[in-house]
Amino acid sequence: MNASLHIVILAAGKGTRMYSKLPKVLHQIGGLPLVQHVINTAQSLEPASIQVVIGHGKEQVQAQIQSNVSWVVQDQQLGTGHAVKCALPNLPKDGKTLILYGDVPLTDAETLQQLLLQAGNEVGLLTDILDNPQGLGRIIRNEQGICAIVEEKDATAEQKAIREINTGILVLPNSHLEQWLSTLQNSNAQGEYYLTDVIALAVADGMTVHGMTVRESHLAAGINNKLQLAQIERIYQLNQARALMTAGVTMRDPNRFDLRGSLSHGQDCVFDVGVVVEGACVLGDDVHIGAHCVLNNVTIGSGCQIAPFSHLSDCVVGTDARIGPFARLRPNAHLGNDVHIGNFVEVKNTTIGNGSKVNHLTYIGDASIGTESNIGAGSITCNYDGVNKFKTVIGDHVRIGSGTMMVAPVTIGDKATTGAGSVITKDCPAGQLTIGRARQVSIDKWQRPEKDSK
Repeated sequence: MNASLHIVILAAGKGTRMYSKLPKVLHQIGGLPLVQHVINTAQSLEPASIQVVIGHGKEQVQAQIQSNVSWVVQDQQLGTGHAVKCALPNLPKDGKTLILYGDVPLTDAETLQQLLLQAGNEVGLLTDILDNPQGLGRIIRNEQGICAIVEEKDATAEQKAIREINTGILVLPNSHLEQWLSTLQNSNAQGEYYLTDVIALAVADGMTVHGMTVRESHLAAGINNKLQLAQIERIYQLNQARALMTAGVTMRDPNRFDLRGSLSHGQDCVFDVGVVVEGACVLGDDVHIGAHCVLNNVTIGSGCQIAPFSHLSDCVVGTDARIGPFARLRPNAHLGNDVHIGNFVEVKNTTIGNGSKVNHLTYIGDASIGTESNIGAGSITCNYDGVNKFKTVIGDHVRIGSGTMMVAPVTIGDKATTGAGSVITKDCPAGQLTIGRARQVSIDKWQRPEKDSK
């Protein structure tokens, strides 16, 4: 733990330009709220404390963020300087405080460590250089370092030509923090207390302000609207795709891949376009994921082929399985090795043994299927009576005829066969053919209704 480091994350704003009922810091990048990314990075620095200043939608923020942080409430949003002042009673008189922002999700630990190192026991400010800095505060430097930040509305023509801008990410010495914050004035158009005003106060006190330019702009980019949210999302996802490709994963198009969780993989895994990975997913070797599949909290064994448009959630798939296309594996589906799940098949809360096949237009729920069994097209386990769920047990080497309705609870013995179109309401003996059909009747005088030709 870095006992001298304290971190304050400013996350109280409404985010008016998001045009959303959701607090801005709860909008997501990569499946996590913006502020959660910032908290995760802050925790990686192992500070003595992390305080998150919240205001608008504070109950929502606290409910969604389950991290070990201290919450500070800013009831009135009176500016960034006021926000830090709300956290001041929880900060010691010594050490340093790093100021981060809940809507700047991609700042990394490496950048912050460098800034802390450069700041030493003085002030550190993260800056950026932009081709178009319009609307942003410009950095004014002299021989000693940064001497001022000039807002564009107050800048001269010469100052407006400066491309180095203020990101707002600061390192401040706690020994001066109370004095500087108490000196801030709100005599501006917004009537707010700006934290950036401490730069001039630090210079006036003879302290050096060490500026460090961020190596890539997205590392200090804030999000103010849905367009910027989407832009940062793509940068984040492309960085993840690049890391996976560097580790050996084949991506047909890294620009069309989304990882919203964690992915562990073996060798020679291949992702086609449009794949979404959520939660914690684990893949073995030689796993091929087809186009537009969704994987959510799944474990997939080596050699599996997941055909396009399949959706797998909270399930386990053994080795050399063939899934899809258009298949759905729902929670607690456990598939053995060399299992085939075909098009428009849904499996839920079911164990399927090695070598069994469910290839077409079928629902299997609350069931167990043994090894080397085959479920015919259009078959259904009728597992729900409107109140309770019941289990269907299908043994080894069973052949279920097409269109069989298995009304649970029911057991079908090893090597049993059911006739196509059967409704099975009783247990089926092992090794026998069971047929459950009503007698076919044709009504010769029945007249089919027809639409009026007029």
